[in-house]
Amino acid sequence: MVKLSVIIVNYNVKHFIEQCLFSVFKAAEALPCEIFVVDNNSVDGSTTLIKEKFPHVILIENKINTGFSVANNQAIKLAKGEFVLLLNPDTVVQEDTFSKIINFMEQTPDAGGLGVKMLDGQGNFAPESKRGLPTPEVAFYKMFGFSKFFPRSKKFGKYHLSYLDENDIHSVDVLSGAFMLIRKSVLDNIGFLDETFFMYGEDIDLSYRITKSGFKNYYFPKTQIIHYKGESTKRSSLNYVIIFYNAMAIFSKKHFSGSNAFVFNMLIRFAILLKATLALLVRLMKTFTVPMLDFLGIILGLFLTKQLYIQNAHLQTTTYSEKLVAFAFLSYAIIWMVSVYFNSGYDKPIKLFKIVRGILIGTLFILIAYALLPETIRFSRALILLGTIVAFMSMFILRILLHLFKIKTYSLIDENVKRIAIVGEEDEFNRVHHLIKLTSVKTGFVGFVSIEKNNDYQPMFIGKFNQIDEIIKVHHINEIIFCAKDLSSQVIINSMLKLVSNRVSFKIAPPESFSIIGSNHIDTAGDLYMIDFNSISKPHNKRKKRLLDFFSALVILLLSPILFFIQDKKNNFFSNCFYVLIGRYSWVGFGKTKNQHLPEMKRSILSPTMLHDIEIENSKLFNLQYAKDYNVEKDMHIIWECIDKLGN
Repeated sequence: MVKLSVIIVNYNVKHFIEQCLFSVFKAAEALPCEIFVVDNNSVDGSTTLIKEKFPHVILIENKINTGFSVANNQAIKLAKGEFVLLLNPDTVVQEDTFSKIINFMEQTPDAGGLGVKMLDGQGNFAPESKRGLPTPEVAFYKMFGFSKFFPRSKKFGKYHLSYLDENDIHSVDVLSGAFMLIRKSVLDNIGFLDETFFMYGEDIDLSYRITKSGFKNYYFPKTQIIHYKGESTKRSSLNYVIIFYNAMAIFSKKHFSGSNAFVFNMLIRFAILLKATLALLVRLMKTFTVPMLDFLGIILGLFLTKQLYIQNAHLQTTTYSEKLVAFAFLSYAIIWMVSVYFNSGYDKPIKLFKIVRGILIGTLFILIAYALLPETIRFSRALILLGTIVAFMSMFILRILLHLFKIKTYSLIDENVKRIAIVGEEDEFNRVHHLIKLTSVKTGFVGFVSIEKNNDYQPMFIGKFNQIDEIIKVHHINEIIFCAKDLSSQVIINSMLKLVSNRVSFKIAPPESFSIIGSNHIDTAGDLYMIDFNSISKPHNKRKKRLLDFFSALVILLLSPILFFIQDKKNNFFSNCFYVLIGRYSWVGFGKTKNQHLPEMKRSILSPTMLHDIEIENSKLFNLQYAKDYNVEKDMHIIWECIDKLGN
């Protein structure tokens, strides 16, 4: 007889579900289990990975994204277990998790549902592990910050039940859908998940129906799991605000009546308006504050330079027309900023040499344009050259100030350099170390921490696992990678809890995987190290690729009287040029190849495989290499070599 049915709904989180399933199968060894994965039409190769690495999973492949409730219900209808566990794919469970939760449920007959203690990717307690019912009063205290400022208050702390000890078992109102254990008999009695909820809110609704049926929901902290996303994941995004609060409106309409429902709905509408406005303002500030300050700095600097130049050169104040000055300075500022943008000067982290390059190229463009203008509207070349220095100084001073004020992402020191300790046995250390070298991760130091014995003969050995506290201090470690093949989930989670005060980040390397997964901040949805096949998707490469497409399409059209006659296929030549010019096509891409590892790209006329006469079915490696090591010179080479195939 099946004791436990584990149900995981997956949508485009291939690397996370790989690690999740690895931990689930370890935990499932303790009792009879069946494991379902319902895939909501992922396009990242999730289903292929599951079929290859986890053949015992009962996989349901949907052709559309049906949402969380519908997908879970598909598996619940097939479940044979006495208990059903709804589990997020971005979780890691301990080896004893399943046995402990089933033992508790069997010894607690009034328990209808159960949730466990959840930790984020840094080992911090996730407050959504236990929650109260979001009544209008509770929602009001949450929305206006009372619950945050008075977490120990029984009146104000009801949303996350923050006044309850996180290490004790408690009866609670609401369980988290990230880990929600329910008796199958209770589900058969009260009904499955309400499919009106597409995402969010369905766990609150189901928890409420469990308690209304006479059972209790329990918070059970005697086992812990990792939940990478945590409650604050993407909380500032407009999409989340609308989906989450609309789910609350559905819950209110279903379960509240009269004045309670009216008050709750008014709160929800106000919250959507407030959160949406704040999200929009934050996004605008993040995007435009620095460019606007650059613009103002350059303009003010130019006008000040003009005045100083007139005084020192003993010119008349009427030497330059005010209208011409205003137009020229406005044009200069825009050209310099656009040039800096296309030279990745606004990308993070800040690189001053990219700003220098952008300003120099912008100045060259201004001087060329100046030479082509009629003498009657030419402006001072001296002010152009002085303005170049002003633009340098303005942008440099602004970034130095941002650095000194420690504005996030504007540090001039590369804080992304990692000092990593890899914990495991030697074989896994070598594999994981090699994987890191293949990624774009910047490492200042990598050390091997053995879990069993001294490995003094290993040149990168820095100590044993029981010395980890000392190792962190002596070697200034800021990231620890645990090898899941060599350490149990329980050891990893307990270590995270023990080391959380050391301000190090944690990642886990699943066995035989090309990814290393973790989360460096509570506001991130989890991050990973993997071999980067997405160089072509980086913003600066996309900009360069688009510029090459645009200007090369213009040149090819100008030379079309010659190029047209050398084309293998002439029918599509002019339409291809036009589509590339307007940005619908790109000259070079993946051709007709479709592969789960390849990033999304525009339709292309040419591909790297054309240089080698490779058949489409054998082109995977060539396209992966093209995506991984992309540079604009490759596109230029392919266009030149395939100049007779532009009509394909």
